[in-house]
Parts: sequence; structure tokens; C-alpha cells
Amino acid sequence: MSLPDDQSASGRSFDDVELQLVAEVLRSGTLTSTKGTMVKRFEAAVAELMGVGHAVACASGSAAVHCAVAALDPDPGAEIVTTSITDMGALTPLLYQGAVPAFADVDPVSGNVTPESVAAAISDRTRAVIVTHLFGNPVDVAGVRAVADRAGVPVIEDAAQAYLAATSEGRVGGLGALGAFSLQQGKHITCGEGGFVTSNDPELARAVRLFVNKSWPYGEPNPDHRSIALNYRLTELQGAVALGQLSKLPAGVARRREVAAQLDEALAGVPGLTLAPARDDHEHAYWRYIVHIDPEVVPGGPVAVAAELRPLGIAAAPRYISKPAFRCGVFADRNTMGDSHWPFSLARPDALDYSAERFPGTFAFLDSVLVLALNERYTAKHTEYVARGLRTAVNSARDAGVRA
Repeated sequence: MSLPDDQSASGRSFDDVELQLVAEVLRSGTLTSTKGTMVKRFEAAVAELMGVGHAVACASGSAAVHCAVAALDPDPGAEIVTTSITDMGALTPLLYQGAVPAFADVDPVSGNVTPESVAAAISDRTRAVIVTHLFGNPVDVAGVRAVADRAGVPVIEDAAQAYLAATSEGRVGGLGALGAFSLQQGKHITCGEGGFVTSNDPELARAVRLFVNKSWPYGEPNPDHRSIALNYRLTELQGAVALGQLSKLPAGVARRREVAAQLDEALAGVPGLTLAPARDDHEHAYWRYIVHIDPEVVPGGPVAVAAELRPLGIAAAPRYISKPAFRCGVFADRNTMGDSHWPFSLARPDALDYSAERFPGTFAFLDSVLVLALNERYTAKHTEYVARGLRTAVNSARDAGVRA
């Protein structure tokens, strides 16, 4: 069976809605958001849907993180607590702003940072905490925020994978000082590349907008370039596609939750397999669906199970990322700007201590997790096929280990 894939039309929801909005932009002849209206319409619509005061569109999810960090304007050498399990696009913006990532360990099941791991990573140099809602499963933001409040620093939410995820306090993206979202090809909604930043703080939102626009305050009196900033603007064509996608988001997330619930039911009780649902008071957005494979029960663990799934056409990624972010060369070898090692050259030694014993949850998570694709185009037949395939794969890998 061929499964819907978000890298092609089979797993995406483009139709006449996006076509009509793109045509509207082309007929206007205005493709830049500084003169057009489509990106502004998208920003207003996304702010309303997310329940936040402000949304500012930008060029990518990485740009969204960069804009959020830049809005806080940390001094060189300042530390920003972040997760050890994330994409490099959420980390290099910190380095470009002269900040030093201080990695927090994660929960071994969800892969999310916890209030306790954040507290262990905070120092007197900490200027912000970034929480990543991994795979769409919300972090305990209230708990982390309490820790951050005691340190007097704000929380940034990396919600690139967590559209419409929520805690008991409300939807993610509005629970911290700033939220960063991605519109990249494989996310819940997409315009190919793109992103946006959310905030309920008008001053932070203004700082984000300035950073998107090379520090040029469009529409304000006495404009001037008063700080270092980039051109991170979204085009009107991208805004048109994003706006069209946004109208489909609630139904898409609802369907993902239905698919995940069906998988949970079908996979419950499989020996050696552990599910990773959200807390009862949280709402998962299911960018991806993860399970944990116990290598003590299933020899070879997630690698062996992924190999059994491959002939079935079921995409599954053991480990999610091959190694913790801090084991990548840019951190391990401090490969930054020339031979300067900046901003690592400004860091406390403890902030650069990446010893494995400091990150037990990180390594436990990577050693057992298996990440499966999922999207709103899955039918009941697709879901049944994946569940049956995974049960068979786990059993086959376990039996092969027993025979060996």
C-alpha cells in the first residue's frame, strides 16, 4: 500500500483555495509584502486562530527562532537554555546572535525538556529559555515558566511541529513571551518555506517586525535603521498559499488526532512497544507519531523494527536525529566564525560540558524512539495498514532475536 506523503500532493491539501489567492496576488502585480496585503491578511488570521495579540510572518522556521531571540537582544556570551533534541535550524540562530546554547536534558519518553531539566541548566548568565514542543506534544510550559520566572528570564516556544497543540492554559505559541512556527514543506501547513512569530507583547512583536525588515520601521515617524537586522520577509505568493492552508488547519489537526487515537488503540499492549501520548490535560498536534521499542525485549530495538517496516513501504526513522545536537561538529568542535570559536569563546566551561552523564534522558530517548510519518490524508485503511505492519515488525524482530 502507498501511504500519503507530505512531500508530495498525496499528503498535502492544496486546492482551488490556494490557487485563487495566488491568482489574486499575481493579478495585483505586487509580490513584496511591504506593499501588498496578503501577508498582512495571513498575519491577522493566524493571530486570531492562535489566540494571540500579534503574529509576524518571516522567511522560515529558523528565521522565526532567530527573530524571537533577536527581539530579546541578548548580550554576547549570554546563555539561552534549549533542548538537546532539535533541528540545527533552531540552534544556529542563537549562535548568530552571539548567545551560547545551554542544553537541557529531556524526558526519555516525550523527548521534551522538563521544569527540572531546565532548572538544572539555568545559570546567572541565562537570558531566555526555549522549549520545543517535539512532534506536537506540548511541554509543561507552566512548570518551565515558573522556573524561568524565578530566574527573571522569558520563555520562547518553538512550536514548529505543534500547530494547535494546547495545555490547560491555552494553545501553544501564546504561553510564553514569544512563539516560533514553521511553514516548511513537511509541517502541518506549508508554503514551501516560511514561518511566523507570535506574541502577546506589543513591544516584542514590534522588535520582531523590525528584525524581519532590516530594522526599518515601516509607517512609523522618523524612520531609521537603528539596529542590526536582516531581510527575513515572506513574499505575497507565500502568504497567499499560507493563508489558504490556514483555513484547513483545524480540520487537519483534528484528523491527525483521530489517526493517532486509532493507532494508540491498535498498538496497546504490544510487548516491547511503549506509546508516548500527551498528558491528560494537554492536546497533542501529532506532527509525527512516535513509539518506543525496548531493545531488552526486541533485540536491535528501533533499528531492527525500522528495517522490518521498510519492505512494507512504511517510513520509520529510528532515533529521529542521529545524535544529540551538542554532538554535532558545530558544538563539539566549536566550528563557527573563522578560528575565533565565537561565541563559545565567551562561554562558561560548564555551559560547554556535554558529558553523556549529564543527559541520561537524551540518550535513552534516542536509543529507543521510532518516529513514524502521519498526516491528515491517512484513511482508516492507511492507519490499519501501519498498525498491522508495526505489530508484525515488532513481533518479527523479537522472534528473530530469540532465534539468534
